[in-house]
Amino acid sequence: MITVPPFPAWLTRVGVFDLETTGVDVTRDRIVTAHIGVLDVHGREIAARDWLADPGVPIPDGAAAVHGITTEHARAHGRPAGEVVTEVTHALRTLFAQGLPIVAYNASYDFSLLAHEAERHGIPVLTQPSPVIDPLVLDKAYDRFRRGKRTLAVVAEHYAVPLDDAHEAAADAIAAGRVALALAQEFTLPRSAAELHTQQIGWARDQAAGLTEYFIRIGRLDPDDSLDGTWPVRER
Repeated sequence: MITVPPFPAWLTRVGVFDLETTGVDVTRDRIVTAHIGVLDVHGREIAARDWLADPGVPIPDGAAAVHGITTEHARAHGRPAGEVVTEVTHALRTLFAQGLPIVAYNASYDFSLLAHEAERHGIPVLTQPSPVIDPLVLDKAYDRFRRGKRTLAVVAEHYAVPLDDAHEAAADAIAAGRVALALAQEFTLPRSAAELHTQQIGWARDQAAGLTEYFIRIGRLDPDDSLDGTWPVRER
């Protein structure tokens, strides 16, 4: 007989958050698109908002090839970056104030980049977002020895979560939320989102340390270098 873990009551409604950007450097790259939504316990999106920003800098061809937004399109149709950063930060604060956990895949990327964008535009930074649910951290912690990549597309497929438009902010955000719900069905999560948030801080640190050792071993990192495992907002 298969035993199904008890589903945490705090997962009956979750926020979802994703950014598409000009690159992968959280300190220098800029927001291009953003999505924030709310999913119910069945993974249906019951509220949502999207943003398109003019990042104020050219969008590299490589980034445009990933998310489909060119510099010309962003300049013609995007809103000023400062307005977008203000509204995204406010929307997240509002959901946290309502007690909703926010799901973000590889959360330290999105929340760190948003923090640097806020500083850039003189907007109060969301310095300690909580509670955050990061399916990447959870999947690595609960299914540690599974082989293969841990990209959102791969992990979504593993948990039978559809992802038809990868690297589109809304599609990625919703898929991440549904992966979090699938993880809750597969594994026994803590009774509170706050407890899970605290656990992820340690897991993310340990995962970064393990990846650092691996990268040094294969020559991808110098022995004196290390990956930043602070979560959900990386150290400055």
